[in-house]
Amino acid sequence: MAALAWRIGRKVAALFLTLAIASFLIYGLVAITPGDPAALLAGGNVPNPERAAAIRAEYRLDDPFLLQYWNWLSSALQGDLGQSYFFRADVATLIGERAVSTVLLVVYSAVLLLVVGIGLGIWAGLRGTKVNSFVTTITTMGMALPSFVVAIILIWLFSTQLGWFPVYGSGEGLLDRLWHLTLPAVALAVIYVAYITRITRTAIFSELSSEHVDTARVRGIPGPIIVRRHVLLNASASILTVSGLMIAGLFAGTAIVEQAFTVNGIGSLLVQAARQQDLPVVMGVSLLIVTGFVTINMVVDVINAVLDPRTQNGARL
Repeated sequence: MAALAWRIGRKVAALFLTLAIASFLIYGLVAITPGDPAALLAGGNVPNPERAAAIRAEYRLDDPFLLQYWNWLSSALQGDLGQSYFFRADVATLIGERAVSTVLLVVYSAVLLLVVGIGLGIWAGLRGTKVNSFVTTITTMGMALPSFVVAIILIWLFSTQLGWFPVYGSGEGLLDRLWHLTLPAVALAVIYVAYITRITRTAIFSELSSEHVDTARVRGIPGPIIVRRHVLLNASASILTVSGLMIAGLFAGTAIVEQAFTVNGIGSLLVQAARQQDLPVVMGVSLLIVTGFVTINMVVDVINAVLDPRTQNGARL
């Protein structure tokens, strides 16, 4: 238990360190991009010198870079992410209004990833050559198709031709939202499903050819018990680890899918803010994505430690 607590403490410390480094890098990259925030704050027009000076003084745009970053960081630590230059609204409010759609999209895609991806991987690993060849073929196709290409195909087939699903929007109410997010979730999940299927199949193959499985067969243990206790259980650690990385990666992939399906989420908000050089919004959304990524990986690592106490000794961090 002490080893697990120490491991969790290290992961939490790594989380805060990662956020600090990421915030500094993102702030710096956005700050050096071409463009003048004063012009954006003036409504997109180049302000006269007096107006520009007033805007810069109000938003402290002429402060040294490190001072600007420190002012933003100290406010963010108190829950204040600042005001959007372009949307003229509180950044936390903007993110909150759009977070529900993105979270539902990620959860929907994660369910597809886990159920379909791991299911296909186990099926291919435990069945014969024909099934393995079939799964290999479809996963190769899935890995070769970027999300925006899958989105175009899905819109053309299931929206334009068949009319089964709406083309755009997020919907109203839980069921209607899920109906609207079905095609975006599939488009987002396809490439990740292909990857996790390959990883699961490889893990199953590895366990089936291991010595402890051969020993179990020699001892006369029934096949279903061998699969459940020796194959699936031992393969679960690597499958769970990769699944965590894939689910965390879904947050980064939402931007493309949300743009394609006009989903009003934080991914599309990030694209809009970056296009307008809206630094407060870019910082807020980027840190939210980084936080989600690191947090999910930390949770997966803790679950692995609970499922397999041997990893608590620090051999796998």
